Amino acid sequence: MNMNLEMKQHAVYSERYESIVRCADYLTTNREEILSILANISSYRAANAEIDSTIRTLQGAMREVETSGPACQELMSVFMPSNVILYSYALYLLIPSLYVSRIEFRASSHVAEYVSMLHDKLKDIHQLPISHLQVSQKAFLTNSVNRANIVVFTGTYQNAEQIKKQMKKEQLYVFFGQGINPFIIGPDADLPLAAEDVIRMRLFNSGQDCLGPDIILVHHSIAESFKSLLLDKVQALTFGANDDPNANYSPIFYKDTLTAMSEYFNNNDKYIIYGGGIDFRTKKMEPTILYSTLEDELEIMEYFSPVFNVVSYRDDEQLTKLIGSSYFCERAMGCSLYGSEHLSDMLQKKHTLTINQTLEDVEQGNKAFGGYGTMSNYIFYDMQLVSKPILISEIVAEYLSEKKVDA
Repeated sequence: MNMNLEMKQHAVYSERYESIVRCADYLTTNREEILSILANISSYRAANAEIDSTIRTLQGAMREVETSGPACQELMSVFMPSNVILYSYALYLLIPSLYVSRIEFRASSHVAEYVSMLHDKLKDIHQLPISHLQVSQKAFLTNSVNRANIVVFTGTYQNAEQIKKQMKKEQLYVFFGQGINPFIIGPDADLPLAAEDVIRMRLFNSGQDCLGPDIILVHHSIAESFKSLLLDKVQALTFGANDDPNANYSPIFYKDTLTAMSEYFNNNDKYIIYGGGIDFRTKKMEPTILYSTLEDELEIMEYFSPVFNVVSYRDDEQLTKLIGSSYFCERAMGCSLYGSEHLSDMLQKKHTLTINQTLEDVEQGNKAFGGYGTMSNYIFYDMQLVSKPILISEIVAEYLSEKKVDA
């Protein structure tokens, strides 16, 4: 593994550099062991992509910390997410260990078993002071969060707000949530590229990914052409188990998603133009296409499943009004634009914007990511809240300029 060894001497906890190296090397040489864990919750393609992203991010860890220059901190408490458990382990635990003395985390109850398995594998490799506290949320708040310099929460905005109420003035609280991530297709878009990319994003881990677009906004003049193209491509998708390398989509892991989507499909059946089937025995959800116009005001939700919510818009004015609405602004995170590039200045004021490429293509674990919507992500410190793209090492450097480590 090739890293810049000269950076080693400058790291706040430079002796931990080798731990990061060992983890990256372990993931490279023991991929099948990690795949066997991730396959419990992720598709084959998603699990492999997650391992690759994690290795790249660990390789960039030293440069990230050197560039950000965070002051050394004593304790960080982390509420881990219910998906991308390996990537999150790198982002929220391994890399921060380069500037935080001790890190304690609590796994999401949905995936606690698999996070424990992953931690048991990795802790012997890195041997860092990263502790998995297998306690209730109340106990975690009392025994860890209340003492922490930094608190990271990943989950729903509603739960994040409950945690925020308990933050002290001197604690740095970082929230990572979800966004709508609109996928906009203008009249001059490359339709084959747009269709291919939206399928790639919406089908990543069978839709169980926070970067998936929850609305696909298509200009009315090309809506029929796009629908036809999308239908042809979706009909060719194949279902398979999580260990099937050829499967385009796999079983849904989260049972509450199946329940929620079943009700949603039933309530909005007139908009379904393809799919809509759910097999509760096999956890198979058919890729489903809904089609409506903006005037229909179809409810938008975080689908977390293989659902294509295609909505046609009339003109730029109607689109701009929608994107600028309080509902969209509060949930502004990522946005992908195909065609209509004159809208880019407006869109990037609130979003991480991609043009003719997906959010997955540009997301990089060593760079700030996110948007400016308070329900998507925010930083809370000294009783002040700021929403902007976040990289933890940068935020620690910005808000916690003094070292806070016990002698």
